[in-house]
Amino acid sequence: MQRYFKTFLLILIFLGTLQNKSYADIPHYIDFKFILNNSVAGKKAQTELKKNYEKNINALMQKEKKIQDEEKKIIQQKKVLSQDEYKNQVEKLRSKVSSLQKERGSVLRNLDKKRTKAKNELLKNLNPIIKEYMQEKKIRIVLDKKSLLLADENLDITNDIMSLLNKKLKSIKLN
Repeated sequence: MQRYFKTFLLILIFLGTLQNKSYADIPHYIDFKFILNNSVAGKKAQTELKKNYEKNINALMQKEKKIQDEEKKIIQQKKVLSQDEYKNQVEKLRSKVSSLQKERGSVLRNLDKKRTKAKNELLKNLNPIIKEYMQEKKIRIVLDKKSLLLADENLDITNDIMSLLNKKLKSIKLN
């Protein structure tokens, strides 16, 4: 608690010293999450990731249904099959279930890698835009909105940056 008080006090002192400086010296902020989710390239990447996810999950669900049907069939044949043959069938089924679980994990890891790659690509293209904007407007500090407690909305440069990003980057390659 005392640590937060000291930090708050330092921020107040810092802001007090800024009153005598120009408006451009005041820290501005940007909402990175908003840009990632609402920029043209970000929306396209999310749509593509969602389609990929749904396609893969549907394929996995179909495989799961086949395995469930096979399980029902084995259970129905339990009395007809010899004990060794039944155990054999159950082992094959367990192997298929294990394979399906591994495949599901692989699909989710692959999707996560693509999501991370898209985010990094977007941020890689965003940084030069922000630097150029800062130089043009003589802004010395840009903060992420999630790091702020309260701020004047006039210091938000998110929309300006997003429009510049939309002009420069139309889509992101995920593969």
